This record gives sequence, C-alpha cells and structure tokens, in this order.
Amino acid sequence: MKTINTKREKYWHVIYTRSRAEKKVWDELTIKGIESFLPLQKKLRQWKDRKKWVEMPLMSGYCFVRISLKDYDEVLKTSNVVCYITFEGKAAIIPDQQIDALKQMLKQQDFDVSVSHETFEPGKQVEIIEGPMLGMRGELMEIRGKNKFILRFQQINSVFTAEVPASHLSFLPNERIENKTIH
Repeated sequence: MKTINTKREKYWHVIYTRSRAEKKVWDELTIKGIESFLPLQKKLRQWKDRKKWVEMPLMSGYCFVRISLKDYDEVLKTSNVVCYITFEGKAAIIPDQQIDALKQMLKQQDFDVSVSHETFEPGKQVEIIEGPMLGMRGELMEIRGKNKFILRFQQINSVFTAEVPASHLSFLPNERIENKTIH
C-alpha cells in the first residue's frame, strides 16, 4: 500500500481576496513562486471620453492556488488575501480537470463568459434583462439544459419555450406578476 506525503502533494484551492485586489494577489503569489491562476477575460469598458479593452477577473474576489500543505500559511500571509474558501472546515480542493476546463473555456474567443451565482428553479418569477425579449416577466416552468428554459408569460397569456442564456435572466423579488393580456 502506497502512502501519500500530503505535505508535498499539491492541490488547487480557491482563495478569497479583498475587493478589486485579484491582480495584486496574483502578482505577489507569482513573485513568491506559488503557482496560481487568475481567470481573466477581456471586456470593452466605456468611459466618458473613450473605450478601452481591459482584462477583468472572471470571478471577482477569487483566485486559485496550487499548493502543498507547507505553502498553506504562506498564501494567507500574502497581502490582500482574506481567506481560503472552505468545505467542512477545510480548504476546498478543486480537481485539476476543472481548472483545465476553465483555462480551455477562456481560450475561446467566440463568446462572452459570465458567471452567475443564482440558481434557477422552477416556480421562480424571472425577468429577461437582455436580448430581444428584454423586459418580459414570467414564471420559470422548466429547465432543459444550461440555456433552455420554459417560461410562462402571463402578459401575453401564453406558455412557450424560450432559449435564453442564464445571464439574460434575473430573479424578481417574491412579488405577484400582474395578469395583463395584450390585445
């Protein structure tokens, strides 16, 4: 039976950073020689006088580190690192395959990647916040895959299937949607 020296075995973990300090944390970890990964995405930002492409963290407030147990405290000593994301009291371990998949996804140039912390469940009231059906409100009836939702729109007294990305939906507060019919 083979024993694993956990002090030398390296695993990916997620650290939480201070607000807008992800790049500073990544720079400092790199200088310390600690393997880290900060998922960045290019976004076009608009100012009053100009537009500019900038690299923004995909998940604000988070950075990934691949460390052994001996580097655990060194990461916490890094400026702007708040804590590890934990599961059952221990730093959560992220499988290598998930980090590799995230890196591969970020290499794609065909689409924008967005992260939502909302969990869509049938029965919830939603509003479409982007796209051709902007402003329509309805009840989420069923979920068919990542981007296909069956919505009931009371405004037009119809139930139909709409293929809408999750990033185009937003939950409504627990309020009743008015039953209005369009004539």
